[in-house]
Order: sequence, then C-alpha cells, then structure tokens
Amino acid sequence: MPRAEFWQGNKAIAMGGIDAGCRFFGGYPITPSTEIAEVMAEELPKLGGRFIQMEDEIGGIAATIGASITGRKAMTGTSGPGFSLKQELLGYGYIAEIPFVCVDVQRGGPSTGLPTKVSQGDVMQARWGTHGDHATIAYAPSSVQECYDLTVKAFNASERFRQPVLILSDEVVGHMRERIVIPDACSLEITDRKKPSVPPDQFIPYLADPCDDIPPMASFGDGYHWHVTGLTSNDWGFPTNNAADIDRKITRIIDKVEKRRSEVVEYAAEGCEDAEILVVSFGCVSRSALRAVRELRSRGAKVGHFRPITIWPFADRELEDIVKASRVKHVIVPELNMGQMFLEIDRAIHGHCETHSKTLLNGELFKPAQIISYIEEVA
Repeated sequence: MPRAEFWQGNKAIAMGGIDAGCRFFGGYPITPSTEIAEVMAEELPKLGGRFIQMEDEIGGIAATIGASITGRKAMTGTSGPGFSLKQELLGYGYIAEIPFVCVDVQRGGPSTGLPTKVSQGDVMQARWGTHGDHATIAYAPSSVQECYDLTVKAFNASERFRQPVLILSDEVVGHMRERIVIPDACSLEITDRKKPSVPPDQFIPYLADPCDDIPPMASFGDGYHWHVTGLTSNDWGFPTNNAADIDRKITRIIDKVEKRRSEVVEYAAEGCEDAEILVVSFGCVSRSALRAVRELRSRGAKVGHFRPITIWPFADRELEDIVKASRVKHVIVPELNMGQMFLEIDRAIHGHCETHSKTLLNGELFKPAQIISYIEEVA
C-alpha cells in the first residue's frame, strides 16, 4: 500500500533512487547534498548494494561509471564545485553510453561561493559543462514529492537512453521537509537497460538497434567482451579516425534523445488559458511564483505560470505554443542566477511578446510579494 512520510528533499532523492533499483552510490561529501550520501550509506548495505566514499568528486563519478558497467544501477551526488569536477567524466558517460544518475544540489558560486545558500546557477553548466556535442536530460524538482518521483524517472531515462541523466535540485528543495506519498512498489514503473539478444560470439558492442538508435548493453562479467573508451569509437568500441564512423557515432548519441523528445519533456502549466502575463520559473522559485500567480488570479488578474520540469531538453515548443495560443503580452522570468533560463525562454518565444528577466544573487529565495511586485510593474 502507498504510505506517507515526512522527508527531506535529499532523502527523497536517495530513496527514489533505491526504489528505482539503484544499488551503488559513489560520492564525496559536499554541502548541500551530503544527506543523499548519508542515506545511501545507511540503506544500500541492507539491500546488498554498495556505498563508497571516494577520495574526491572525480573518484566518486568514476566509481559510479565502473559500477554501471558491471550491470548495477548507479548514482552519484554533489553540488556546484563537485559538479564542475565531474564534468570530464560526465562527458565520458555520454560518449561511452554509460547509464547513471548524477544529482546536483545547487548552491551559490562560482568556486566555493555560498556553500549553505541557494542558487540556480548551474542551468547552463548542466547542458554545456562538458565539451563536445551530446544530448542532455536534466530534471528540476520543486517539491519533496518530485525529488522522489523525478529520481525514479531519471533512472528510467538513463536506462532507456543509455546515458547519464541529471537531477538539478537546489539547496531549498534539498533541505526542506514535506509530506510525501511513497507509492506501492508494485505500482512503480521501472525501466531496465536493454540486454543483448545474441550470444557473445555474435555481439557487436555499439551496434545500435535501428528501432531506437540505442545499442544493447552487456555487463562486464556476463561473458560478453567490449571495449570502453572516451575516444570516439566504431561499432566495436575501438577508437576510430574514420570520418563516416565519427559522424554516425556523434549524430546517433544526440538523435537517440532528440528524436524521442516527447518521451522526455515535462512541464506544468497553471492559469495559462487566458494569461496576458506569464511567469516562467523552475525549482524552488516556482513555489514563490505559483503563490504569487494564484494570489493575483484571485484578484481577477490574467496571470499564468509555466514550469519546466525537464530543464533539458527544454520545453521550448510547448512554451511557444502556450504564448501564441493565449496571446500573452509579457513573460516574466524570476530565477536565482543572472538570467540563464531567461536566455532559453527569450529564444523560444521568437518575439511573440515582451520578456523580462528578474534575477536574485544574494543566496536568498524570492518572496511571493517580490514576484507580485514584478508582475504589477509590467501589468
């Protein structure tokens, strides 16, 4: 039966991972994400899983990749400075097509920045932090319930698309406590990676299934042999300088997500059917923004709210459709950075209305009254 709990956001992420089948966590303590590692250290051994605290953030993600290659569902967690350190091996995961989940509980930066304060400054790093071209999937929870639910979805997407998937949480969401409903285990939809359907002597490690552009993944120790490298490789997994092989490989690791974008993109919309002013926000800011929108609608104002749940791929088409259908005149984007999400929103709207960026960089969260004030300025 479903059960109710009163959990912290970070604990909900950890337990969501466990319920999705995660049995390995490799990490390094860092504020404000450390509670994820603490829960994993306590819970995984009870299930035959493994927790390991490595010597640094790079070792944490490297161990996570290694665990995934052996067939375990695996996760690592961090915050801003550690997320920066993990970027090289995130790129390795993308090109070698290794599924795992990486959690970034955002805090103020750059560098050591504000360890105990909230920020949303890692939006573009999540998309472009590692070099080269690849497809990114990143979820942004705004509640403790979503911390759990989206972690399950992140594992499913990682296994489905055979690549790293990010959870872009933040200090407020990670540390607040709320009532959460944990579904019955039998009702959870769990996705596992596609396994080879041929014997080992016929296995071509990176030969993609033409149905979805994704190759089956054998586990080390199952009798299948394959080569894992960060170099661009051919279908056998060995480095190549062949132009056709290179183009096919990079195009495929992007297309496997982009062609199936509708399976991934999620958003929430409220009051958009008649909105003349639309507030777009995500993560913890969306809680203040939605409170402000509901207050103004109770007074008769035509205000709506749009919240990207998947930060990447960004819900640009869906947002543009809402703006055009409702004939929105103004879009206001409050966020805890210098306008990183605003850049995507301004691009997506294609000049259909005026856009306004509202930023906050002092480690505090927008108050609903501040957002109401911003809305009234442009009304």
